[in-house]
Amino acid sequence: MSDRMTHWERIRATLKGQATDRTPVSMWRHFYEKETTPESLAEAMLGFQSRFDWDFMKVNPRASYHVEGWGVKVAYHGSEHPKVTQYPIKDPADWMKLEVLPLNSGVLKEHLDSLELIAGGLKGQAPFLMTIFTPLAIAGRMTPSEDVFVQHLREHADKVKHALDVITETFAHFARASLERGASGLYYATTSFATSDRLTLEEHRTLGRPYDLRLLNALPPAEFHILHVCRDNSFLAALADYPVHAFSWDAGGRGNPSLAEGKTLVGNRAVIGGIPYQKDFAEANPQTLKTRVASLRAAMGRRGWMLGTGCTFPPETPEENVRAVREAAN
Repeated sequence: MSDRMTHWERIRATLKGQATDRTPVSMWRHFYEKETTPESLAEAMLGFQSRFDWDFMKVNPRASYHVEGWGVKVAYHGSEHPKVTQYPIKDPADWMKLEVLPLNSGVLKEHLDSLELIAGGLKGQAPFLMTIFTPLAIAGRMTPSEDVFVQHLREHADKVKHALDVITETFAHFARASLERGASGLYYATTSFATSDRLTLEEHRTLGRPYDLRLLNALPPAEFHILHVCRDNSFLAALADYPVHAFSWDAGGRGNPSLAEGKTLVGNRAVIGGIPYQKDFAEANPQTLKTRVASLRAAMGRRGWMLGTGCTFPPETPEENVRAVREAAN
């Protein structure tokens, strides 16, 4: 091992459980004001990578990209979180109207174009992963509330299953195309629908897991898939056998395993996390964050883990907080 590893060398070593010269690190956020065109999205992602030199890039796509093709409409207001103005599913029968989306037009083509620009900008110097949400997570964004979606899931499962089939086929095609555009893998995120706060474990086993595995198993080999199990009280343990290379979750979240406990759960796969997000990160003292990283490194050692945030961190987070985490990883 040379004194200084490249980003790829560091990531590959970590995925193999080998020692690295320093802790691999990455963090991610939205740039809402730049997400509306392929060019400006790529510019935002590449600019963020240039400023902080992350070991891998998690592409944060347009916040609603995964549901716009089926009729979700949003209004953008500068750097603020965009507001949804229209939902396509108002009645359970509406689920039966969903059709597989094409990749050669519309929002999905825009994001494939952006991935090509990102790949060209990175020039192979670091891995980048496309964010793709699970079929349950995508369907859950098409109703006026998550409560309405869960009600449909429980009372009209036959209709929702039609939609899940359509979503799975669409995003299996999109995921494959993302890899063809140069992505190193997927950042596969569950949002609210792999937690006991929303579903029972049995509901996830029957209405989440089969579609997740169908999508993941439809892909060609890739080097670096991450499963991000979102929210408190997550089903990380139940998803630990998914065919991915690393797992990410909010290790400080209520009812969630610590980073070390999660490492035991997922066996020989890598784990990513340790840094809080939302207000806990935005309002933290930079020195406190550095101390936290030092404690994590002492507990986790130099193998099989990467430093990252528990989820997408708020755009209003002071840059010195982000810089503190990046510098502490050295």
